[in-house]
Amino acid sequence: MTDKFDVVVIGGGPGGYVAAIRASQLGMKVALIEREHLGGICLNWGCIPTKALLRNAEIFHLLNHLDQYGMSAKEVSFDLKKVVKRSRDVSAQLTKGIGALMKKNKVTVYDGHGALAGKGKVSVTGADKKKIADVEAAHIILATGARARSLPGLEPDGKLVWTYREAMVPDVMPKKLLVIGSGAIGSEFASFYLNMGADVTLVEVMDRVVPVEDEEISKFVKKSFESQGMKVLTSTNVTKLDKSKTNVKATLKDKDGKEKVETFDRVILAVGIVGNVEGIGLEGTKVKVEKTHIIVDEYSQTHEAGVYAIGDLTGAPWLAHKASHEAVICVEKIAKKDVHPLKTNLIPGCTYCRPQVASVGLTEKAAKDKGYDIKVGRFPFIGNGKAIALGEPEGMVKTIFDAKTGELLGAHMVGAEVTEMIQGYAIAMTMEGTEADLMHTVFPHPTLSEMMHESVLDAYGKVIHM
Repeated sequence: MTDKFDVVVIGGGPGGYVAAIRASQLGMKVALIEREHLGGICLNWGCIPTKALLRNAEIFHLLNHLDQYGMSAKEVSFDLKKVVKRSRDVSAQLTKGIGALMKKNKVTVYDGHGALAGKGKVSVTGADKKKIADVEAAHIILATGARARSLPGLEPDGKLVWTYREAMVPDVMPKKLLVIGSGAIGSEFASFYLNMGADVTLVEVMDRVVPVEDEEISKFVKKSFESQGMKVLTSTNVTKLDKSKTNVKATLKDKDGKEKVETFDRVILAVGIVGNVEGIGLEGTKVKVEKTHIIVDEYSQTHEAGVYAIGDLTGAPWLAHKASHEAVICVEKIAKKDVHPLKTNLIPGCTYCRPQVASVGLTEKAAKDKGYDIKVGRFPFIGNGKAIALGEPEGMVKTIFDAKTGELLGAHMVGAEVTEMIQGYAIAMTMEGTEADLMHTVFPHPTLSEMMHESVLDAYGKVIHM
């Protein structure tokens, strides 16, 4: 027997389950195939559980600095098993919620591995490789996500050399830790373990940390990390890992070719992702794959009619909120709705290290490279009353405008809770707001958001509190 649907989604992450819900809302009969956990990497092994861990680290850091608030506590400590359990419980709670959403929206869920099996057909198999079902649909959405990238000679073993999965459920707190890669994942884990008491070395092959961010923000983050006690090595390669039973000797090579060997208890590999394109039946289709990611058009259509791909399986930026938005666009296009394609320059990016980093739009260098005549505004956290009251005076807000039109080209923040503020600039850019719109917006006092206003004012020589 073949089960027939209007839409079949392979993969139940933030792209897949959102696609399933939106398709059901639009009156389609929908099936969702997930081989492991509803919610995908994001809810189970990424965005959510890591934020739970980082919250623990934030609290532990504050408890160890109570004197600045006129308080004291004796023998501050933590139970690693309970820290990890809390993170896993948060994840489980949300995963159950996705299951409830599937039932509410009458989405048929298949617990198994989905693969294309001919025109408009998908085969579903269980963990034992036995077939569970055959399903048909005119529209098939691939949302199989991605996994951690490995490098030759630096392969993770799950014991001494970790990927994000092992780093999220440590059985011991390493005394000395090496983190390879300073993107969002690497910086967040480096920050977590540092704040929980580990001696952390962060290595980045590029010439600056969080390299996709504005250069000024990157410099700020590096300086902050180092002031907290983290060892940061940029323009550095890890060329070799020699493992013993209890530790790892890492060979570090700097930009001048000089090598040194250091010993670490654990190593975290955070050097990007690889799309899960294997085993999903792409053979014999017109679907094109480039560097492990599927090529799609602006509406997520692949080169094979009736087959779509969304989320980490496709192009950058590899973010959960990008996947969810792509899902809605893809499904609404299938339903022949009037849809606007996704503008990737309007997707905000957030890194939850300490200090937090958030940005949207062009960096200062990118704006100049595109030929814009720009105006740049900056405002420091130390000039904001709420930041000082919180005991969080470290940070800055930076805004970049087109000098000719007043268009907001980009915004970049570093400091406490900036990941909660960046959406204000994202909305302004989506609505094609100008400096005048932002200047005439009243920001509440006392809030951290006032710095957003002051940064705009600074770009035009009107800043008040600096």
